[in-house]
Amino acid sequence: MRVVAKFGGTSLGSGDRIERAADSVANAVAAGHEIAVVASAMGSTTDDLLDDITFETDDADRAEIVSMGERTSVRMLKAALSVRDVDAVFLEPGHPDWPVITNEVGEVDVEETKKRARKIAARMDGVVPIITGFLAEDHDGNVTTLGRGGSDTTAVMLGNYMDADEVVIVTDVEGVMTGDPRVVEGARNVGQITVDELRNLSFRGAEVVAPSALSYKDEDLAVRVVHYQHGDLLRGGTRIEGEFESLIDMREEPLACLTIAGRAIRNRSGILSQLANALREEEINIDAVASGMDSVTFYVDVDVAETAEALLHEAVVEDEALSSVTVADPIAVIRVTGGELPNQSGVIQEIIAPLADDGINIIDLITSATSVAVFVDWDDREDALEIVQSRFD
Repeated sequence: MRVVAKFGGTSLGSGDRIERAADSVANAVAAGHEIAVVASAMGSTTDDLLDDITFETDDADRAEIVSMGERTSVRMLKAALSVRDVDAVFLEPGHPDWPVITNEVGEVDVEETKKRARKIAARMDGVVPIITGFLAEDHDGNVTTLGRGGSDTTAVMLGNYMDADEVVIVTDVEGVMTGDPRVVEGARNVGQITVDELRNLSFRGAEVVAPSALSYKDEDLAVRVVHYQHGDLLRGGTRIEGEFESLIDMREEPLACLTIAGRAIRNRSGILSQLANALREEEINIDAVASGMDSVTFYVDVDVAETAEALLHEAVVEDEALSSVTVADPIAVIRVTGGELPNQSGVIQEIIAPLADDGINIIDLITSATSVAVFVDWDDREDALEIVQSRFD
């Protein structure tokens, strides 16, 4: 089996942890597996170096300075593997076999990087390449970087391009947990999770795998997150399944928009639960929810709009803080999802500006880490869909 193992800063944070990492690699090699290693800077080295740059510097010098953390890690791991009789070679920007190449605008040159990664993969029999994470090199030989979470990106990208069977992210957490064990009792490891679920968590603060890395995962590439203390690259942790799919989808059936107005609704604890429960009792599915300071809007199927209005009206009458409920229909919703969507600056503007230019009124816009939902009049749905599709095609 071919495995790309990425060791995070914490898992390389001391001599003892580097020894543990080297043991896990040596054991996997002894078991007959081909292992490539991606190494982050030891501990908080990168952050410390950035903090120490208190003077003005250009991007090229800055990249060279912060690269020293990863450059040290690969040398430490190579030395630790050598005393374990593992033939290893470290690769860093400037090495003739360096794989990660960026173009003139700082984006990964996929064709060139893929070609170089495959050359490394072809020579892995009996040799462990140890590659600096986070770093890249442009066509002129200058050091560049892949941004925050860049070591994760290096690992999953190379795992993809090297036709690896699995990418193992070795870090300081027990894979993905049901909750933060520092906050909640009884938090346990999640055996498996989809890329879409993890992306939602990652963009909302869960520091497990960088979202930028997950965009390089395809259906055939297994990705696992394990704790460095286990010392086993081949078992345990959380398995990440699936791949990102870019999708533009228009709901086939119309929606009704029910808006409840009230005084400072956003400051009322439990108000969303109170209103949603009124609909749940009649098993009315809520397609989407939007809230403001003085209103809450529910989107439901048109054919249950009257029932939903009656139920919400009862809630309004019973609560002095609520004023009124109104209904508008029919409404269409177009949803845009994609692995790179959250990383595209200006993506919201690029969706709504063409609609405005065509005179299409946007009733509502709801965004998340995984999608953008645009609500328009039902009669405008076909034109709106065509405009959005043309933008992303």
